[in-house]
Amino acid sequence: MGDLLFLAHRIPYPPDRGDKIRGFHILKYLSTKKRVHLIAFADDPKDMKNKGGLARYTGNRSVIWRSKGQTTSGFEALMSHRPVSLTAFDNPEIRAAVDNLLARHAIDTIFVFSSQMAQYLPPRPRQKVIMDFVDMDSAKFAAYAQTSKGPKGWMMAREARMLLAHEKAVAARADANLFVSQAEADLFVERTGAERVHVIENGIDTDQFDPQASFKRIDAMGRLIVFTGQMDYRPNIEGVIWFVETILPHIRLVHPDARFAIVGRNPTDAVKALAKQPGVTVTGEVADVRGWLAAASVVVAPLKLARGIQNKVLEGMAMAKPIVASAAAAQGIDHADTIKVGATVGEIAEEVTQLLSDPKKAAALGQAARQRVIDRYSWEARLAPLDKILDVRPIGKRIER
Repeated sequence: MGDLLFLAHRIPYPPDRGDKIRGFHILKYLSTKKRVHLIAFADDPKDMKNKGGLARYTGNRSVIWRSKGQTTSGFEALMSHRPVSLTAFDNPEIRAAVDNLLARHAIDTIFVFSSQMAQYLPPRPRQKVIMDFVDMDSAKFAAYAQTSKGPKGWMMAREARMLLAHEKAVAARADANLFVSQAEADLFVERTGAERVHVIENGIDTDQFDPQASFKRIDAMGRLIVFTGQMDYRPNIEGVIWFVETILPHIRLVHPDARFAIVGRNPTDAVKALAKQPGVTVTGEVADVRGWLAAASVVVAPLKLARGIQNKVLEGMAMAKPIVASAAAAQGIDHADTIKVGATVGEIAEEVTQLLSDPKKAAALGQAARQRVIDRYSWEARLAPLDKILDVRPIGKRIER
């Protein structure tokens, strides 16, 4: 039995943001089945020092700095008639590292984490190829195009169109195509006609995200509403701006002491500016989001655009907190009515207001949410289907009898 090459657009360690959390747990799971070699990008200087954290799960590890800027990537995309998502991750060092590793090791499986990394597959792979799209990037850019005007709108529409062609071509070459939710998988099949599509949902570490676990507590008095996320990511930015400008004022009419904390690294200037609004705090990066989640009266996920399963929602549920999510953020999560969902400004504001008004009801909802993730979303249970996928025979390989 051969080894496995894991290609990732971002080093999956430490597991402290959505894509890195999924990548880490999948890599960790795969390491119990095969010897895993990692080739990945880093886009945070601290991550260049973090590859040692994966030593127990990997053989060889190559982590290469991704320095190409958006302007350069955009120019290259226009000149080469390729999506910016691919030119941004086009790197000769990664290509050489892949070629070298495939030449030196008996690799029988290549696991590609995110479609940007599919450009590093051999032209005619002899290895089994497992493609983890996670969610459908082309659909995300298509949605961006609908809300963008002028040259930006044109670029978003171009990106959506070209990425869709790329995704379709990659799926045709892969032995298995993975998505984080059934909704994403169904959408992909509908738009591409792809085959060999599987759902591998995200999970949650309920031992770590446990209100009784050991972590630094936040002394928060009164009614605190919390949002967590990477704050240079467009859907998160748009979500908190929407909440502060249109939803929070309704809540503060009933609860004038209610405060809203935006917790997450790399807040943009637009996010930082929200701290000027009454009752709003922007923390920037924190060492441990559990302290803020534990202090929350309500956790919100007011995303207008969301793909797949939101880790921020699972984390809040695991911390036994009442959750109010937009319809988009709740999509894909089998919550069985253990979270509150609103589709409009009025509905979200009303759900949050009622939970702030009734702490006992809020606590009961939070406990039900925690039990739901314990029963439904352990990583071991969510990743178990990978066993059968690893046993799938490569496409086009003759079966010896």
